[in-house]
Amino acid sequence: MTESRQRGVRWTIFGVVVFMALVVASFIHRVGEPRIMSQAETRANGLFLFDTPRDTGDFALIDHRGASFTRGNLVGQWTLIFFGFTHCPDICPTTLAELAQLKAQLAGTEASATRVVMLSVDPARDTPERLAQYVPYFHADFVGVTGEFSEILSVAQRLNAPFRKVSEPDASYQMEHSANVVLMNPRGDYHGFFRAPLDIPKMRVTLRSTQYLWEH
Repeated sequence: MTESRQRGVRWTIFGVVVFMALVVASFIHRVGEPRIMSQAETRANGLFLFDTPRDTGDFALIDHRGASFTRGNLVGQWTLIFFGFTHCPDICPTTLAELAQLKAQLAGTEASATRVVMLSVDPARDTPERLAQYVPYFHADFVGVTGEFSEILSVAQRLNAPFRKVSEPDASYQMEHSANVVLMNPRGDYHGFFRAPLDIPKMRVTLRSTQYLWEH
């Protein structure tokens, strides 16, 4: 084989290798991108988005570390807010465990850009110390929030999360509350909500689609 033919064969092989590498890279890129969902698909998966995100205004609460928790704490990342309480017998621990599964399934920066907050509807019993024992048990990054009852009620009303106190026969009480999970966008606005009961696989792909559309 002549030298020119050998060079031609080498260039042909090189071209084939480059082409295959580009095909593989394109495939990996497409796999890594979230599937973009229509509004109908998003709703079918349990996420109800507002046409225009809602400015919920300012509030002053406190987190489980004793630090101030305001609207400013919501800016810069996505936040999932669940209204619950530490004496809840079933819905709250189940939901927090499910949200921990969601957090574990999010990829890379998606996980660090998505925070979970449990806002207590039972501030009389849910002190910061109590929340510090309860909320991080489900995930170290989860944040427990409490505060004055009037302030919590105001936030809950703005986020369409009704709750009420229900007396028990033994003179104790429980709290009835919404099991939906509120979605706040990185501007700190009310973006929508995930309807209960949660379906974590559907919630994951829907959240990824929503975040991707927001960023692009």
